[in-house]
Amino acid sequence: MKFFETSRYYSLKKSTYINLRWIGIIGQLISVNLVFFYFDFYFDFILSNLIIFLGVLSNLYLIFIYKKTQLSERSALLFLIIDILQLGSLIYLTGGIANPFIIFLIIPSVFASSNLGFRTNLLLVLFTTALVIFLSFYSENLPFPLGDHYHISPYLHYSIPIALIIALFFLNYFAIIFGTESRLRKEALNKMEEVMAKEHELLSLGGQAAAAAHSLGTPLSTIKIITHELTKQLKDQKDVIQDIYLLSSQVERCNQILKKLSLNPSQEDDFIDEDLSIREYLNEIIRSFKETSDKEFILNLSQDSNPQKITKSIEIVYGLRNFIGNANKFSKSKVFINLKSDSSTTEVVIEDDGNGYPFEILTKIGEPYLKTNKGSNDKNSGLGLGIFIGKTLLEKNFAIINCRNSKTRGGAEVIIKWKNKELFNI
Repeated sequence: MKFFETSRYYSLKKSTYINLRWIGIIGQLISVNLVFFYFDFYFDFILSNLIIFLGVLSNLYLIFIYKKTQLSERSALLFLIIDILQLGSLIYLTGGIANPFIIFLIIPSVFASSNLGFRTNLLLVLFTTALVIFLSFYSENLPFPLGDHYHISPYLHYSIPIALIIALFFLNYFAIIFGTESRLRKEALNKMEEVMAKEHELLSLGGQAAAAAHSLGTPLSTIKIITHELTKQLKDQKDVIQDIYLLSSQVERCNQILKKLSLNPSQEDDFIDEDLSIREYLNEIIRSFKETSDKEFILNLSQDSNPQKITKSIEIVYGLRNFIGNANKFSKSKVFINLKSDSSTTEVVIEDDGNGYPFEILTKIGEPYLKTNKGSNDKNSGLGLGIFIGKTLLEKNFAIINCRNSKTRGGAEVIIKWKNKELFNI
């Protein structure tokens, strides 16, 4: 299965969009206050600043409440409509279609045209068109005294919205075409890199497997002979013989793995290539960590009442593995994993007993290459790539993720939540 085959792509990076909105809001504040205080033009100054303040509140909502690092298409549509309405309201108070700043009204839809889906773009274009038509007939006069001396003929008045609407459709059409072509080229490049990486991996893995089978054959045979002799000598000691049997079975397992890799190094992992329930995913992931970790993994399934399987998804496996791996890396001795699932939602809570997230990066969790003020000498320090990868992969599969410090365990806490109607339709 291809790596992103089951993913749903989000199109707008939240931090970039927030910065663009701050630029727009600051520009609106400067324009409104400069015209009122410096040029002595009179208009509804208080209401204009109130509208700008609503834009500030929506941006603060994105920063502190909207937890995802990327905007889903639905969320992007909502906030772009808010942007258009906010700017349209300011233009309504300051002259409508005669206001030269009317040109800025087409920017949100043009900005979205190369990043969002066709239906979302169509809705934005139609909404912007309707607002331009509305402002052509209904608006306050230009700020006094400009409104008393500036008069234009009806021909010029109605040619402005017609020109804006034509420009809106024209720019959106070309942005959609170029954006589609760019995505196709990027997809083709990704597929080419994937094929090349796969071929390189197979060649490398085949050589390594053959070398490993050859090199490990002798010591594994030696271990097997010793365990056979110990079984004979200690067969009456029940407290020891079980451990010897286990050791013997693990030696046999190593032989089978090496044999399988030597004969067919390209064979796929059966675990990530079949439909499993979230409970089974967690059990398999935890078992893989237990083989190499001395930490205690405590899995609580008492609140799991939904055994339904989900479509095989490498992204969900890797996303969960990244968060559980982080908990394993930064915990002192214990990792707590709690699964809650019912008919409507599924929630996985991952906690550890470590030191938790540093305060200075709590608001930036989900961004790669994070640095703390403590420096990079700590062997357990990281760059945030594990969280970034896990968060991105799971959010692409409809998960809502909240990273914070645990109030009960003392370490980090990650809450991963799905609506079942989205999780089981991946």
